[in-house]
Amino acid sequence: MAISFKYWNECIDPLDMQALWNVPNVSAEWEDAGETKGQKVHLSRDPDGQVYLTQTEMKFHHMVAFQAVAEIIVRRHFTGKIDAEMICAIAELESDRQPLAQRYDKKAKATHLGIMQILPKTADWLASEKGYRAYQLKGNDSLLFRPFENIYFGAAYLIWLSSFDQKERSEEFVVRAYKGGTKKATHKSTLKYWQRYLSVKESLPSRKSLEGRKSVEEVSASLALAKKSASSQNTGGTYTYWDSVASPEDMEDMWNHPVVSKEWTLTGEKQGQVRFSQDDKKRPYLSRMELKAVAEIILIKHFSAKPLKVSVLCALAEIISMRFLSGIGPRPGIMGIEYSTAVWLYREMGFRAYRISSADDLSKPFVSMYFGASYLLWLLECEGRLQPPQYVIQAYISGPKNVNLQDTGPEYLKFEEALSYYEDTKDTKRNPRDQGSCTIM
Repeated sequence: MAISFKYWNECIDPLDMQALWNVPNVSAEWEDAGETKGQKVHLSRDPDGQVYLTQTEMKFHHMVAFQAVAEIIVRRHFTGKIDAEMICAIAELESDRQPLAQRYDKKAKATHLGIMQILPKTADWLASEKGYRAYQLKGNDSLLFRPFENIYFGAAYLIWLSSFDQKERSEEFVVRAYKGGTKKATHKSTLKYWQRYLSVKESLPSRKSLEGRKSVEEVSASLALAKKSASSQNTGGTYTYWDSVASPEDMEDMWNHPVVSKEWTLTGEKQGQVRFSQDDKKRPYLSRMELKAVAEIILIKHFSAKPLKVSVLCALAEIISMRFLSGIGPRPGIMGIEYSTAVWLYREMGFRAYRISSADDLSKPFVSMYFGASYLLWLLECEGRLQPPQYVIQAYISGPKNVNLQDTGPEYLKFEEALSYYEDTKDTKRNPRDQGSCTIM
């Protein structure tokens, strides 16, 4: 099913587009991004060209429009029947907010579509049998790639689940049934999904504002300060170049990586002039493909005999730095390793494959990845014995003194979710450590 959208205007009706412009936060964010009312509004795309509405907290300004769609749908059709935050959290878990997401279900012998991963036959059933006819497919399943239609049917299904079998159901039942069906709503197979849902819902921007945490504007401002060092690395125009933050040897390894070289060639990169991807604020970041390649190279060259996994390093980078070159807030670089920690690892623990002379060195992806792996290995082997994975990950994220093995907390759940982005890959033959195991070390 070949469907492609470049603009919001291509996947929603004019009246829905007007409704989004009428939401103050949406119009402000779109105007800040250079969009103009009456003109086509661009959808965000990841480095692989996939349309997305970002999941990370630092990019909640992109989420404003998506959350507005959910709130508009609820206000128009389901007032008092469903919480928009439930829709947003489930959409993040189901599709990472990608409108064009598809997933084939072998059991159902059908494909889940769109932001809420709705089966076409479920949408048809909701319309024909349950009376949800504000939007109708009429045999055109591709309409489920449109955000308003998809969210409408996803919300309708959640409402149906909330009174399944003519009983008032709990939020936990509804969420777990959405994942595994009503028969699996109390089965252990859907428990982790419920836990991840709670973590995601807790992190939604509306909750942050209500509970006195940082607002979207405050997060954006702190990120702007954190990224000041990135501008000093620009060597041409507004771009930051890989060649300015990686050694010739590391760049050769990247070009020799088949997946990286293919991707860079397709995007028109040339040796000596490889650009980083940027968000709409011109902040350079690594694609998941690039991040994975850096982790592979570091582990193969420097930790080949150690029990470290590529997927673990990548998942940590995902939640700590969101893959931004300069990191987030006070934690520099993609792995969030403090300068003092890197110096200690270099001087006292003998990890000297990369020289570190200033904090700016930690904005170099190979340097940050190397010292991140070094610190992870030290945590794993500290006290003269192998530590359990839960301890190692919590200690890396929050510090060894803040580990609580009785309560893993939302950060560990986010790590497990990020881990799934890197474990189920097509090139596991390149990484035997990542094959056939559900452990994290």
